[in-house]
Amino acid sequence: MRLSCSLTPFILLFFLFLVAPAVSSGVAILRTDYYQKTCPDFNKIVRDAVIAKQGQQPTTAAGTLRLFFHDCFLEGCDASVLIVTNSFNKAERDDDLNDSLPGDAFDIVNRIKTALELSCPGVVSCADILAQATRDLVTMVGGPYFDVKLGRKDGLESKAHKVRGNVPMPNQTVHDIHGMFKKNGFSLREMVALSGAHTIGFSHCKEFSDRLYGSKADPEINPRFATALKELCKNHTVDDTIAAFNDVMTPGKFDNMYFKNLKRGLGLLASDHLLIKNNSTKPFVELYATDEKAFFEDFARAMEKMGTVGVKGDGEGEVRRRCDHFNNLNV
Repeated sequence: MRLSCSLTPFILLFFLFLVAPAVSSGVAILRTDYYQKTCPDFNKIVRDAVIAKQGQQPTTAAGTLRLFFHDCFLEGCDASVLIVTNSFNKAERDDDLNDSLPGDAFDIVNRIKTALELSCPGVVSCADILAQATRDLVTMVGGPYFDVKLGRKDGLESKAHKVRGNVPMPNQTVHDIHGMFKKNGFSLREMVALSGAHTIGFSHCKEFSDRLYGSKADPEINPRFATALKELCKNHTVDDTIAAFNDVMTPGKFDNMYFKNLKRGLGLLASDHLLIKNNSTKPFVELYATDEKAFFEDFARAMEKMGTVGVKGDGEGEVRRRCDHFNNLNV
């Protein structure tokens, strides 16, 4: 179709409006300076809170990073994992797969939210708080810096029954776990890089005990490591809080030791160990084990990408007054 030069500017503008694709008003447009005018102390308030909390409880960084993953992998990065169950709804955090999410991670988000509500009430979403706190905590323990674009809205739904099938489990195959990552837009390389988050934090014995005991015990675990884990976890059936560090060598430092450990048979979870056994993921493990810079660069890019998964904009979400409740308590 050829436009006549005789079309008036008004008619041309009207024509372009008709044929132009519609843009949803609910699309979130994220940017790093989103709160520059509406909450200028946002960065400082988050940073001060995470410094204090990490100093009090050194496992906060790992717990918050895990909480961020679990949030973004179901319904996108919308703080739905922070919602508590009420008489109307069983929320995500109360599904069995989320019952080991650490209280310190929920606590740091709530602390920051309280401080921000005093400084700029009703402005900052819980989803943005979780994303920013995660980045600040990762860098505090030695991890790479990455940009956090802001402007997410908090989701309006949190359903426990949707968790299974959307959150990776330690006994799943590489193929199954990658399926979840792929659904969220991540490549196999990005999946391995993000798995490097296990360089900090811990896992409960129930998540890997089947590798230690009985006829199906995994012979590929480093023998001395297996002996130590058996002793540690011997009472895990009566005390489900017993846990082991994911990285036995440098558990509090974000580095590439996780990948070095996999090559030594020191991977804690079955899903960790499979990364060095699987021909498609092994090259990335070997790369990151020998080149920490490559791991940090890939992890940083993948985390920036993670923060954009399924984000909600105006009309699709809200800015919660409390991070653990919808503004409408009957939802």
